[in-house]
Amino acid sequence: MLPKITSSPFARWSRLAPRWQFLLAAAGLYLVWLIGYEGFIGPDGRLDTWLSVNIAAASAGLLRLLGFAASVKPGATLLFMDGQPAVVVGAPCDGLVLYALFTGFIVAFPGPLRPKLWFIPLGIIGLYLLNIVRVGALALNQHYAHQTVDFNHHYTFSFVVYGCICALWMQWVRWYGLPVGSEA
Repeated sequence: MLPKITSSPFARWSRLAPRWQFLLAAAGLYLVWLIGYEGFIGPDGRLDTWLSVNIAAASAGLLRLLGFAASVKPGATLLFMDGQPAVVVGAPCDGLVLYALFTGFIVAFPGPLRPKLWFIPLGIIGLYLLNIVRVGALALNQHYAHQTVDFNHHYTFSFVVYGCICALWMQWVRWYGLPVGSEA
């Protein structure tokens, strides 16, 4: 005779405190991202290349719209200002990791599914637009005050971008988080 199963893994999951659900889900999603990116997406390179080319072109377009002489050769990731090289958009700066980080937090955070289906795409679009502005600002920085590019690239813009991601997360928690004291 087979033993009687008294509870499913899903029932045990729902009995976990929300903080543990979040931590376990986040760790699992990180592992999936790490294996997926490092094992397949990164080595393949096509998605990173497409995003880099797209961000460079969109940033040059934004700068032209604002009256600056910015250009990118078709299919290239090098943005020019007044015909001079200004910024190369590489895989670390294409925003893919930021989209994954933002999405992972929202997916892992206990809450209703339906709002996640609109909040995640809108958040990614917001981060994409912010990245376009960031790359354009770095091109202007390189063109007009090149001695500060390294600092601004590694610190100022990182602070701004991660601050925006944190603000999006905080908004999500405000809207869909559990009230204080309701965790078991």
